[in-house]
Amino acid sequence: MPFDAMRDFLRRESASGLLIIAAACLAMIAENTPLKWLYDALLDTPLGIRVGAFAIDKALLLWINDGLMAVFFFLVGLEIKREVLDGELSDPTRIALPAIAALGGMVVPAGFYIGFNHADPAAMTGWAIPMATDIAFALGILSLFGRRVPLALKLFLLTLAIIDDLGAIIIIALFYSGDISLVSLMVSALALMVLFLINRSGVTRIAPYILVGIVLWIAVLKSGVHATLSGVLLAFFIPLGSGDATRDSPLRQLEHTLHPYVAFLIMPLFAFANAGIPLAGLSPGSLLEPVPLGIIAGLFLGKQIGVLGFAWLAVRLRLGRLPEAVNWKQLYGVSVLCGIGFTMSLFISSLAAEEAGTLLIAQHRLGILVGTLASAVSGYLLLRCFLDREREAS
Repeated sequence: MPFDAMRDFLRRESASGLLIIAAACLAMIAENTPLKWLYDALLDTPLGIRVGAFAIDKALLLWINDGLMAVFFFLVGLEIKREVLDGELSDPTRIALPAIAALGGMVVPAGFYIGFNHADPAAMTGWAIPMATDIAFALGILSLFGRRVPLALKLFLLTLAIIDDLGAIIIIALFYSGDISLVSLMVSALALMVLFLINRSGVTRIAPYILVGIVLWIAVLKSGVHATLSGVLLAFFIPLGSGDATRDSPLRQLEHTLHPYVAFLIMPLFAFANAGIPLAGLSPGSLLEPVPLGIIAGLFLGKQIGVLGFAWLAVRLRLGRLPEAVNWKQLYGVSVLCGIGFTMSLFISSLAAEEAGTLLIAQHRLGILVGTLASAVSGYLLLRCFLDREREAS
């Protein structure tokens, strides 16, 4: 990714993180004030599309989680493809350390959650909740330090989060699918075949891909596999092109066009729709129940232990090396920020609730909010201390 494009990307992600925080706070206010009835009624508003006997009828909340989040995952897929073909993920010497750190940041948090909830089959549906990192939120915190943050440290966090997103996509595909419809899967496969033929034919116009992509989304939605995966699959068929300029690359053009809408509309809207948690009846003891405690421990402890521990092991075994101008203290501060799961954790929570029912969703959200807040505050304080010391030393 060219430097100017990378800088613009980081700026947008940072600003989006702050907007997501505001949206989440607004949801909490709405859920715990007399506005609750309006908030709940808005999310329960039924919306439907009907063509003859074919119909899609969902509440607004599900349109956000299944529809708009498919656009988010489409953008994630575009970013992953570009990074693999022409970015940070195309250089094995740069990808090794964040890739291994990302693996630790998924395995160890899941282990914490499983350790607290292995005896409860219903609770175990949420084992993947603390594995996610919210890149927008984390970069939003990192942006508060301005130019004191080495660019290499931002790129490490960005690369780790992209790999983390890829891991989340695989987990959703493997573990959070419902009853499978073979007919819909066949339609999905046919749509993918058409996308492949369009791509191999050298078509660079975006419209044909989007039209087939809509068919793919509907088919995946009806198949029992989570609809957001259609966005990732579609992205992998969008041609990158040979030029560096946005106008010469359909993939870069789409990424450039979609990013502001995803960063400043879709993600804040998702946070507003999913972050509302009723505080009535909650007490400090609620945090000690296995589900929220497992999520909090996974996000706050598991992430920093997994990311930093696996990164140290990678350097020790000479599988990777520290980025230039980055030290272990700074890397530790970023590893704590990786415990900011928020939007991705909330999304996986919504999928877990589909399997286990909605009784656990309040506990999920409580754990996510507390774990995210602890990671955000601790990561900010640590980085403020470490970065200030580096500036004084220089």
